Amino acid sequence: MGFSLTGTHVIYFIAAVIIAGVVSGILIAVTSDISSSLSLLGDDIQDGLDYEFAIINDPANIPDVSGNFRFYLKNIGRKELPTTTSIFNIFIDGDLIATANYSFEDDSIKIGEVTTIYILNSEISSGNHNLRVVGPQDIDKEFAFEI
Repeated sequence: MGFSLTGTHVIYFIAAVIIAGVVSGILIAVTSDISSSLSLLGDDIQDGLDYEFAIINDPANIPDVSGNFRFYLKNIGRKELPTTTSIFNIFIDGDLIATANYSFEDDSIKIGEVTTIYILNSEISSGNHNLRVVGPQDIDKEFAFEI
C-alpha cells in the first residue's frame, strides 16, 4: 500500500518549500554581510575625507630655527586634526624619523588652522629631499624640498 500520486506530489512540494527556505536564508545572510561590509568601507572613506591635511612650505625656503627645520601643516579636512608623534609618522627620503627627533607645535589643529612640525637639523642634510607625512587613517602627503 504505497502512496498515491497525490501523496508523492505533496512530499515533493514540502521538500521544495524547505529547500527554497534554506536557499533564501543563505541569500539573505550573504546580502546582509555584503551590505555590512560596504557600510564599513563607506565609514572608512568618510573618515579619510574628514581627516585631510596639506604641507604648505615654500620648497626652496625651509626655515631653520634653533636647530630645527620647520614644516607647516594645514588642516584642510572637516574635523579637528590631532597632531602628536603617536598619530603621525614622518619620513625623509623614505627613512622613518624617530619620534624623539620631531615634534609638533600643537596637540591638535582646528579646521583651516596651521601647526608647525619641528624636525632636528641632524635628520636632513643639504640637497634635494622628499618629506612624507603619514597621519590618521593612513592619510599621507609628500613634499619635495631643497635645503
